[in-house]
Amino acid sequence: MSEIPEIGKISPEIFSELIYPRLGAKDNKVLVGPQNGVDVGIIEIGGKAVSLTTDPVFIVPAYGWERSAWFAIHILASDSATSGLQPKYLTIDLNLPMEMTKQQLTVMWDTMHKECARLGIAVVTGHTGRYENCHYPMVGGATVIGVGEIDEYVTPRFAKAGDKLIITKGPAIEAVGIFATMFPKLITEKFGEAFSKKAEQIFYKMTTVDDAMTAVGVGRRDNGVTAMHDATECGIWGGLFEIAQAGGLGARVEKEKIVIEECIEEICRFFGIDPFASISEGTQIISCRPHKAQAVVDALAKKDIKASIVGELTPPEKGMVLVIGGIEKKLEHPIVDPFWKAFYGAAEKYKG
Repeated sequence: MSEIPEIGKISPEIFSELIYPRLGAKDNKVLVGPQNGVDVGIIEIGGKAVSLTTDPVFIVPAYGWERSAWFAIHILASDSATSGLQPKYLTIDLNLPMEMTKQQLTVMWDTMHKECARLGIAVVTGHTGRYENCHYPMVGGATVIGVGEIDEYVTPRFAKAGDKLIITKGPAIEAVGIFATMFPKLITEKFGEAFSKKAEQIFYKMTTVDDAMTAVGVGRRDNGVTAMHDATECGIWGGLFEIAQAGGLGARVEKEKIVIEECIEEICRFFGIDPFASISEGTQIISCRPHKAQAVVDALAKKDIKASIVGELTPPEKGMVLVIGGIEKKLEHPIVDPFWKAFYGAAEKYKG
């Protein structure tokens, strides 16, 4: 392990070396434990499946307090929904910076409350305080809990070779949503006001709760969706690699079949990033039995969620294959997301 740790999530290698071998007490009620490419854990309690996902409370004042609070809740709820179980409960710890005012906290918490109520999530416990050396954007941590029947949850171990791969919304949803929110004047100057306003609305596509609940509404496991993954760091290429790897499978994906939202290509080109390797909270990767794949796409379309069948899972010996313009190449995990360097570079270049 490097003496100087890299920023962001630890690598799969460090996870496998340090975390995975040391998971506390053994318990046969743990149905799904920690695993790369899996966003939730699942336990059995009283004959029910209970999903749990934990993440930082991520608040960026520059987004605006309402927008930032909306995003913080949907980061958590979106990971929870990948289990196929309805998110139901929230526990939250807020370790707030000293400079946060009561008015700012009021706006933030009121937005969180309203969004949880809209999603059907009850806040059940937590902790709130202001402390020295607490800084934005990481101002605490939270856990979302989902509840359902034992046969209702999905996870990559249910995936099989031949399952179709479905992608919602397409690449770089989060990258472009953030660029459009943080640099509206710059984007207006480059592309015009109408384009800039349309791009800013991509921010509110950074959620996969409706994507997930709509998809499993068609069917689960052998009758539909087998696994889901939220394409966050390293975007679609990273997410596809992770969901296949978590299932012990290969994948074959055709790039040209992936849907793409308006404004994405232009903004990614302007900031010099590959949209398919860039952070994309809001993009859901779904594996599904072949006989239900089109029904899932159709159900998503009825909710105005763009989606398409982009390929399939394959036997592991066939590896990870990406098809671009009819030419096959190896699908590799990007490892480093290009968004962050581009974002901080733009922030420095265009500050003020």
